[in-house]
Amino acid sequence: MSRRILFIAFFLGLMFHGTAQVRELSPESQISVLTCGSGSDLYTTFGHSAFRIQDPAQGIDWVYNYGTFNFDPPMFYVEFAMGKLFYSLSKQNMPNFLYAYEMENRWVKEQLLQLSPAERNKLFQFLENNYRPENRDYKYDFFFNNCATKIGDVLQEALGENLHFNEGHLEKNYTFRQLIHQNLITNSWSSFGIDLALGAVIDRTATVKEHMFLPIYVMEQLGNTTLSEHDVVIRERSILTSVKKENKGYFLASPLFWILAMLLFVLTITYIDYKNNTRSRILDSVLFFVTGLAGVLLIFLWFFTDHTATAINFNILWVFPLNLIIGFIILRKKNTPSWLPKYLLILLGLLGATIVLAIFSVQVFSPLAIPLWIMLGARYLFLWKYFQQHISFK
Repeated sequence: MSRRILFIAFFLGLMFHGTAQVRELSPESQISVLTCGSGSDLYTTFGHSAFRIQDPAQGIDWVYNYGTFNFDPPMFYVEFAMGKLFYSLSKQNMPNFLYAYEMENRWVKEQLLQLSPAERNKLFQFLENNYRPENRDYKYDFFFNNCATKIGDVLQEALGENLHFNEGHLEKNYTFRQLIHQNLITNSWSSFGIDLALGAVIDRTATVKEHMFLPIYVMEQLGNTTLSEHDVVIRERSILTSVKKENKGYFLASPLFWILAMLLFVLTITYIDYKNNTRSRILDSVLFFVTGLAGVLLIFLWFFTDHTATAINFNILWVFPLNLIIGFIILRKKNTPSWLPKYLLILLGLLGATIVLAIFSVQVFSPLAIPLWIMLGARYLFLWKYFQQHISFK
């Protein structure tokens, strides 16, 4: 019996100890939102957002960061490709947070929130609860669940219906793709890859709140947000400035250079083949194999992952998945299938359909794809004529 009493007393003591550990912020505390500029790596291109909580009375100067992920190859790439990547809420000291951004030459701005002591404690307790190991992980989505969208979601959930994200501060509403391109260089591999992988679903105009998947628009929105009829932001200041560097880049390393070089090469070989009434089998096999492989990748992203932005991707019309099989068939010298000319006509029709979709803005395609369309169209047309002649003489 005495052992039971001791156990219950010990258990109650643990409960009391756990309750006692829940901190309350002092009246001198402050909560702010940090917005950070873009970096040189692709995953830092779009900037960053985080919460900062200061309480000098308790020696607190913490940053709550929803942008933490576990970079552990190869599983990181597998989870990212499948759309199953999880991000976490982390907590670190403000000086350590700032040091990393200073090393990366990235600016940091702060918006101090006008909150009552009760509201500050409510937001603080919400973040502390979210930081618990069982709560800190969340499924990442680039557009709808990231470090930037978490700012608005957390404020709304912690502060309730008195918080209003007002509209009218945007001069223009952009599509999701346009918003992405505001942070990218058109003649870059990242821009070309993103335009190839993401479908027509991102070509719709984003709502004012949906612009908040980018940190810079979180900062703009908070400047036009009210809490109980007063502005939620009381002051905005720059904590860290950056030295702007010119992005010179090298044209020889850009996708435009290599795409134009490929276009020139294929058109030259096609002209030589036409003059000599022959066909470069290896070139044809590579073209069909590469476009087919790209098409299979788009099918995978569209139908077999959890990504929301890779659906309804009309790039699949010109990087056609069945080309992967044709790449092996067309490598043969003899026994050319009689249906191959018809298949080439279908490919030409799909190219034409892609151009029509681009003209009517059903989907916005990368301008870097235009030379590739010309290249494929010229080669398909040549092969159609070539196979028509040679198959008919058998």
